Amino acid sequence: MTDGGSALGGADASELFQLLRDGRPRTMTELATVTGLARSTVGLRLNTLTSLGLIGTVDPGLSTGGRPPRRVALIPDARLALAIDVGASHVQVGLTNLVGDVLLRRRAPINVADGPDPVLSRALAIADPLLEELGRSRTAIIAIGIGLPGPVHFETGRPSKPPLMPGWDGFDVPGWFRDHIAAPVLVDNDVNIMALGEHSRLEREVGHFLFVKVATGIGAGIISGGLLQRGAQGIAGDIGHVRVGRGAGVLCRCGNEGCLEALASGPAVASDLREDGLDAQSAKDVVALVTSGDLRAIQAVRQAGRDLGEVLAASISFLNPSVISIGGQMAAAGEHLLAGVREVVYQRAMPLATRNLQIMTARTGDRAGLIGAGMLAIHHALSPQGIQALDDAASF
Repeated sequence: MTDGGSALGGADASELFQLLRDGRPRTMTELATVTGLARSTVGLRLNTLTSLGLIGTVDPGLSTGGRPPRRVALIPDARLALAIDVGASHVQVGLTNLVGDVLLRRRAPINVADGPDPVLSRALAIADPLLEELGRSRTAIIAIGIGLPGPVHFETGRPSKPPLMPGWDGFDVPGWFRDHIAAPVLVDNDVNIMALGEHSRLEREVGHFLFVKVATGIGAGIISGGLLQRGAQGIAGDIGHVRVGRGAGVLCRCGNEGCLEALASGPAVASDLREDGLDAQSAKDVVALVTSGDLRAIQAVRQAGRDLGEVLAASISFLNPSVISIGGQMAAAGEHLLAGVREVVYQRAMPLATRNLQIMTARTGDRAGLIGAGMLAIHHALSPQGIQALDDAASF
């Protein structure tokens, strides 16, 4: 999770610590060689990091004669990140260690339209028993990462006119949490954090990546050149409101007609199936019908895939990703959704762009958001600025 390999971007103790973030043990000599600092200076800065509880001594290295060299490394469980993934109808809350492993997680139903205070209070009420299960308290939390199902102004952490979230526009989410936990708070669009989570678990290093969430809404998280792209107002990847060919006359909740989301989201497909006499109220019902082999449901999901493929074909021409991962509730329909996407993408996109393109179901499933939210929090907390802030707070 060093800056060089992170999609998040990005000679005191905080700078020295960046060399130790990968968890690999190093000797004082190695650190002095890499940094160009004197061993005495390295020793003083390691003492600072040790006093913060972030690093410790591990098994000594091989001796070349005399006392074996001291090796130090990050202590993964020294502190925790609180990861929160808010959806339209559910919230997931998890605790991760400093290398991004999700230690515990819980999922609970919510209605995001109830407003920020009930939803955030519910998330915090889930977090406390998780901390208790690990034998920790809120003071162990080094940072909080939150994903919300709508546009977010990343610099302020405030939602920006989110269509699914009445009452959330401009709400100070970081301020709300700081009233309860003394830790920095990072807030982003849920699809962005899912993109971070899925990207971090790919089998190979991928610099150009597109994550697509198909659920109550449809959106994409974009990683280009190894960096997450949020755009000027934080709405990069808002593909759900791109018009598709067969959408004439189909109204969308955004006020326009013909939007991808109005035709291919879970609720849209469920609505079409109800008109055919099937009992489908949600994306979960659609997936259940597909799993049972219902031909009408399979055809509807494949058509949703074609609609999605129409928008992705244009996106591929702009972004030229090497991997597209599709997640969200509708992704559980598996190959039927992917078949529709591939059918149109390979027909419409340029052959050079699709020659080595991989289109797949997300590997991380419903954990993507928690993994990404934890990464967002950890990256901030363990950055040079974050470590300096910890040191300043400890010295105050």
